[in-house]
Amino acid sequence: MISAADLEIARGKEGRLVENLESQLACAPSEFVRRLAETLRLPAATLEDLRGAQPAFDALSYAECSRRGCVAFRSPQGALGVALGDPYDLDSQEWLESHVRESFSYFVAHRLDVATYLSEQEQGFRALDGIAFDSQNQNQTEKTQEISFERAAEEDSPVVRLVTSTLYDALKAGASDVHLESTASGLTIKYRIDGVLTPAEQVPGTELAEQVVSRIKVMSELDIAERRVPQDGRFKARLSRGAATDPGRDIDFRVSIMPSVFGEDAVLRILDRRALSDQMTGLTLDVLGFSSEMKSQLRVLSALPYGMMLVTGPTGSGKTTTLYALISETNRGEDKFITIEDPVEYQLPGVLQIPVNEQKGLTFARGLRSILRHDPDRIMVGEIRDPETAEIAVQSALTGHLVYTTVHANNSLDVLGRFQHMGVDTYNFVSALNCVLAQRLVRTFCKTCMGKGCADCRGTGFKGRRAIGELLVMNDELRELIVARAPARKLKEAARGAGTVPLREAALALVDAGETTLEEINRVTFVA
Repeated sequence: MISAADLEIARGKEGRLVENLESQLACAPSEFVRRLAETLRLPAATLEDLRGAQPAFDALSYAECSRRGCVAFRSPQGALGVALGDPYDLDSQEWLESHVRESFSYFVAHRLDVATYLSEQEQGFRALDGIAFDSQNQNQTEKTQEISFERAAEEDSPVVRLVTSTLYDALKAGASDVHLESTASGLTIKYRIDGVLTPAEQVPGTELAEQVVSRIKVMSELDIAERRVPQDGRFKARLSRGAATDPGRDIDFRVSIMPSVFGEDAVLRILDRRALSDQMTGLTLDVLGFSSEMKSQLRVLSALPYGMMLVTGPTGSGKTTTLYALISETNRGEDKFITIEDPVEYQLPGVLQIPVNEQKGLTFARGLRSILRHDPDRIMVGEIRDPETAEIAVQSALTGHLVYTTVHANNSLDVLGRFQHMGVDTYNFVSALNCVLAQRLVRTFCKTCMGKGCADCRGTGFKGRRAIGELLVMNDELRELIVARAPARKLKEAARGAGTVPLREAALALVDAGETTLEEINRVTFVA
């Protein structure tokens, strides 16, 4: 039983009562459900009980079950039951009693078991949608496609249902990309979640694969008859929330179609600007995961009046986000901040941001030259790609501006070779350079299951990422060694002496802290 005192304490805290109560009792989920059911004098339902019963979405739709955190099911005798993930949600119970048209009994289940069961049922629906497809063509271009599970279920065409439900599932999972790969037997669907490709579904039928890619082309206003050359496009969709007070939000999709030996593959990059805006609100170094010592160093370096701060790493390693955080923390309204980016991913308050437009002749180099005539104090160059941009950025740093920028390299010392390869004068470069930050993003354990795998992390054991970095702060010794073209061994020794902690060691510290696995850091860093 749960005491009245425990219930009163939980009720006085902010948040949902059932979650406060579980946190306060600090017992195993199964024990919490047992005590809760005993207190409320209701039968308990485990995840195994739910899986063994017959789902009753005819009595209570999947959408309503998902919205209200419950499961409708039938016993072998046909009796209807409703398992509640939050038995203290009286509003949902009132709604159920007024809208379910047959008598039913309440059960108590753990909210995570309810979420897991609904996730499993949704995947089953999506697989059936893919298999039961027909060859109906979709030739109507839609400017904004609505994405919701309810919309997918209402579509007449199984191909449209499959595409809509795939996009909905990807957004729900927090994927950054959707990969649709044509194979000899049909279609493989994968999501990139936290930087890693995760298999989502295998759907048989080569004709289906062609129809799905054609549907994506129609949505992106591409040529559906052209299958021999790559095509790029984009479309916008609205993620429906299903409530009058929250009509949803618009999502941008960038589409790349590529011919393959089995037909065509499609990759859809998801640009959820509202979600990104929510993440960026109040963005500081504190939320990125760097160590306390590194955050302090970066803040000191970002406050310098001139010079160059370089961030390096592979695509998708969080370089731009780190620069955004530094600019957000430094911008106090006293300096003129101007950025040139490709594209502008998020609008920074009080910052003039210029998007690259190469079709109109606005390249990084040309834009940077124009920026220098606009009286800036601090400049961000989204990426240094060519010798001209590199040279202008270095000269800007030498003439009284603080330049934030990124370049692709494997570690902090490799950056030096990149600039030398682009023909930048070594003496000028090291004179301008304040520091180099090489960073990676490492997946961390799911806080719900602590790495065991659950519905929240889709069984992977990981949810979310944190940044690790290798910070090389320039000093006179390093500058002299670089100008003298000293061997890499001496540079590494000097960097270590200056306090640089190698990327591999920063990653191992997360393993020691119990936040990730050795296999995960081997995925993103070299084994020394």
